[in-house]
Amino acid sequence: MKKYRLLDLFCGAGGAAMGYHRAGFEVVGVDIKPQPHYPFEFHHGDALTFPLDGYDAIHASPPCQGYANVTLWRGNHDNHQRLIGKVRSLLVSWNGPYIIENVRTKELQTNFVLCGTMFGLSIRRHRYFEINWDGLILTNACNHKDERPFEHKQERAYIQAMGIDWMTNHEGREAIPPAYTEWIGKHLIKYLENRKG
Repeated sequence: MKKYRLLDLFCGAGGAAMGYHRAGFEVVGVDIKPQPHYPFEFHHGDALTFPLDGYDAIHASPPCQGYANVTLWRGNHDNHQRLIGKVRSLLVSWNGPYIIENVRTKELQTNFVLCGTMFGLSIRRHRYFEINWDGLILTNACNHKDERPFEHKQERAYIQAMGIDWMTNHEGREAIPPAYTEWIGKHLIKYLENRKG
């Protein structure tokens, strides 16, 4: 089977990337900030201007601070960029299968929500996903009532529970568990294989 190439925009320290790697992708990351712990090929650059040619799929996790409730509570919501619309326009122009991940926001055209409890993880971390391709069927649901944020005193244990123990605590705060994108990635590979045939 062909090894598909996935571009990981706004990659951070590689939580999403690790899941796609486990699913079978060759992953290349791009971030505006240096990412010394990113576990795969990394390019320091602007995700909005990085060349998109040569990739079979693209995942984008634009910064969530402009949309997150915690930023609103802190009173600095307007100090952060809101990039989902720009990212979507870029990916639609690219014309291949894409995934955009973020927190809950009206700007994201959410197709599905994933939670750690759906994958047997002891975390309640909801992430919202927009995709432009078919083939995903959710079979598990969250099995908790409320979404409880973690406390910083338990942060290292939380990061280990997410399966991202190569990251610092700060990097882990902005990451998603690899289990989410491993699941997405397996479905995406099936989609790419079916499209080929």
